[in-house]
Amino acid sequence: MKLKRILVVTGIFCCMAATAQQRPYYTQYIMNNYIINPAVAGIENYWDVKASHRLQWVGLQDAPVTTYLTIHGPLHKSDYDRESATSFHATGSNPRGEAYWRDYVSAEPHHGVGFTVLNDRTGPLNRFAAYGTYAYHLGLSPSTSLSAGVSVGITNMSLDASKLNFGNTTVDPAVAGSGVINRIKPDISAGLWLYSRNYFVGLAAQQIIPQQIAFSDNTVHLQDGKLLPHLFFSAGYRVQLSDNVSFLPSTLIRYVSPLPIGFDLNAKFQYQDLIWLGASYRYQDGFAAMAGLNISNSINIGYSYDMQTSNLNTVSKGTHEILIGFLLGNRYGDWCPRNLW
Repeated sequence: MKLKRILVVTGIFCCMAATAQQRPYYTQYIMNNYIINPAVAGIENYWDVKASHRLQWVGLQDAPVTTYLTIHGPLHKSDYDRESATSFHATGSNPRGEAYWRDYVSAEPHHGVGFTVLNDRTGPLNRFAAYGTYAYHLGLSPSTSLSAGVSVGITNMSLDASKLNFGNTTVDPAVAGSGVINRIKPDISAGLWLYSRNYFVGLAAQQIIPQQIAFSDNTVHLQDGKLLPHLFFSAGYRVQLSDNVSFLPSTLIRYVSPLPIGFDLNAKFQYQDLIWLGASYRYQDGFAAMAGLNISNSINIGYSYDMQTSNLNTVSKGTHEILIGFLLGNRYGDWCPRNLW
């Protein structure tokens, strides 16, 4: 008897296809807030390129693997050389010391654009997405700015039927040979970002348009799921502990109906504009240790290691995430971001 319909239910798959967190988790979004909020596009006076690779729950078969590339920048660079001080690294001098921040001024009105390519694989399910972004930045006061942005693109959800595990069930060869089933959907995100010399506050909505999604052909059928909006609230504050050391606490709160609210608490210590160490706590999930280095005024890197406190820690060896950034057109020699610290 041919198997006409097969319902595939696994824990990881349901998290992606039904009512759960459907967007990838990141730990180093503190180095790239643009991956969460499109309003960040063009916030600096150069083009910011970030590439990231995340291996989640290492040791667990078919665990998520997320890779992305982002690029964003202003359409018109400021001719005002207000960031040039950071191109000098004299011994014993911090170019980002208290004197620098006293002279901080809000953004001049300008447009920002960006582009994102992302691939997120969990077992037989793969999500590929590509977005274009537009943002506008406006100074509200001498030291406070507000930006608004929107990302528009497509998401391709694909199911590789050859990788489905049916246990000891005898499976019709036609099922295993169904190949890859694709579903392409439009996708829209939007956000606001308020920033100043010593704080930022952001609000973003991803996957704004709720959509039904199902995988089926003549032999394989997966129960209908729904792509749900994701809401993110970000906030951070900069505390100057000394002329050389900054303390940067921040939080990210996420909400996906009907799930409970989740949140991260982050703490980052930065020495001058050269090196930083940090830690993160994700509610009911685990802890992370982070570190980063600004190699030059055009290259920076970051690494994080997450350890789960849930039952996953019995089968997982943790999560690794690495990020590398490039500052293109950084003619003022700025070693680290001015507005995204």
